[in-house]
Amino acid sequence: MENELLLVMLQRATHVTLQVLGTELAELGLSASELNVLANLADGQARTVSELGVAAGVRPTTLTGVLDRLAQKGHITRAARPGDRRAVEIALTEVGMKSAGQVQRAFAAVEERALAGMSEGALNQARRVLTALAAV
Repeated sequence: MENELLLVMLQRATHVTLQVLGTELAELGLSASELNVLANLADGQARTVSELGVAAGVRPTTLTGVLDRLAQKGHITRAARPGDRRAVEIALTEVGMKSAGQVQRAFAAVEERALAGMSEGALNQARRVLTALAAV
């Protein structure tokens, strides 16, 4: 395990985490991609499609389908950004805010259970590693 590639370990951790979150949030009837987008909108700040794609780590073509499904389910709205009609802004609806809050709490609870007992230094190092991997 000591010489195992970090990306292999990250992939495994991602799959296990998504399974746990999928079980805990099954009542929402959302895919992992939809949960990811809601988690990134949970602060209540509207974002352009481009901003949301970067935050969620999702390609624009993939994000379009995810946003279509979230809009159909009543979680988000799309509108022209004030001052820039070319940019489409994504915002949570009231239903979306409730669901995003539930997603945020589930993410935090799973993270807390998984990382309990780790030092702040170790957590900060993990954040640096994940940030570097996301920047590839």
